[in-house]
Amino acid sequence: MRVDAALTTTDLHKVPDAARSIEAAGYDGIYTFEGQHDAMFPLLLAAEHTERVELTTAVVIAFARNPMTLAQSAYDLQLASRGRFNLGLGTQIKPHIEKRFSMEWSKPAARMREMVLAIRAIWARWHEGTKLDFQGEFYTHTLMTPFFDPGPSPFGVPRVFLGGVGPRMTEVAGEVADGFMIHPFSTEKFMRETTMPALQRGLDASGGDRSQLEIAFPAMVIIAESDEELAKGRDAMRPRLAFYGSTPAYKLVLDTHGWGELQPELNRLSKTGDWATMASMITDEMVDTFVVSGTPEHIAPRLHERYGDLVQRVSFDTPDKLGHERVERVLAGFRGM
Repeated sequence: MRVDAALTTTDLHKVPDAARSIEAAGYDGIYTFEGQHDAMFPLLLAAEHTERVELTTAVVIAFARNPMTLAQSAYDLQLASRGRFNLGLGTQIKPHIEKRFSMEWSKPAARMREMVLAIRAIWARWHEGTKLDFQGEFYTHTLMTPFFDPGPSPFGVPRVFLGGVGPRMTEVAGEVADGFMIHPFSTEKFMRETTMPALQRGLDASGGDRSQLEIAFPAMVIIAESDEELAKGRDAMRPRLAFYGSTPAYKLVLDTHGWGELQPELNRLSKTGDWATMASMITDEMVDTFVVSGTPEHIAPRLHERYGDLVQRVSFDTPDKLGHERVERVLAGFRGM
């Protein structure tokens, strides 16, 4: 398993030091997400101040942009990083696309599939000289004059990862992407019964090879060295699980374990802001199912036991920031695994 770390600083002036620290600690990759700030800008700085780690958007909101803008930004980051960039795309939900970004929302799985194919067509024009003639249901790209053509990349084109939960988007990832980012609100059982079969259906549709599809998982983890610390970590995870569980699109994960009846009530309580009651509904069994817990030395073998045959990359979604000493001990467990 390769291990990635989130670039969490929101201050661009601090990105170079943060990126260098992540690389020096021994992580294999750095990822950013689109929250209060753009997901791509920090990776341009990280590219300049690192040499080895892969750089991934996890995720940039695809439907807030169009294939040409995404293709151009990703191509530039691939050049800046000397071939270390992965374009991770996610859909975001309909209210945000329509009301926050003022963009069109429809048929998300079909639209994402077409977006990836359009991006690849644009890259093929630049990198291979193929005529640009992409005409789809949602996107059309038929014009590329020499003035706007950056030409071939000495580092090849970026890999494309998709993020998702439901089986339809997961199938799309298997069909058109190079990798898939599993949502942290996932379990071993859900991956085996829903995620992996959906990926395989997508691979079958395109004639792809499972060995060429890289799967990343931001695992929810509690690192604790005492009963008191473990209890504190579990209590911190309950509101997070309740928040995820309140989302209608994630009900299918709860359904896998027979907990689906919780989702409507969690959703109702979320609208009233009753987070304490929501957290109290998350049982110890649910925490143990979603979260991997243990000392720094336990994390690698326990993650490998659950997910070792399912995913190739992991990162840590923890309630507390890991200190340098604990990071060293955790990462030591992955070496040679």
